[in-house]
Amino acid sequence: MERTTSQKRPWLAALLGALATGFGHLYLRRWRRAVGWFATLFAVTYVLVDPAAIEALAAGEPVDPLSVAPTLIVGGASVVDAYVVARAQNAIAQATAATGETRSTDSRAETETGNGVEGTVDSCPNCGKDVDPELDFCHWCTAELSAGAEAGSGAAENGGSER
Repeated sequence: MERTTSQKRPWLAALLGALATGFGHLYLRRWRRAVGWFATLFAVTYVLVDPAAIEALAAGEPVDPLSVAPTLIVGGASVVDAYVVARAQNAIAQATAATGETRSTDSRAETETGNGVEGTVDSCPNCGKDVDPELDFCHWCTAELSAGAEAGSGAAENGGSER
């Protein structure tokens, strides 16, 4: 099964990343990257920020911005990274969609050498997801698969092989 990527909004990824470090990456479904940014934020805060500044910040008291600057820098880098990753993910999705349209006409109907059935559809021409060759419709988007119907009935009549 192919992994499909949908278009994401880079500004939304950046906004979510600004609200909480790693949320922009969660929106992009980049789980490990989100956990990595959160762990980096925690480690940098633990190592480089004075505990008194963290306690004052948690209590709502005014804090010198330079005392929490490492935390702010990591959070800002996470926002920028979420934006860049979203843009790159969209560019890849557009490139694969463009090449998939030209390639799809050649690879949709293939000959299976194992059982000699010609015209077996292995992926839906409408949504591009894998389909069961015995069905005459896509169980993902319900599009009719005329090549799959012919191949399925021919295989059923001939017992799965040509004689």
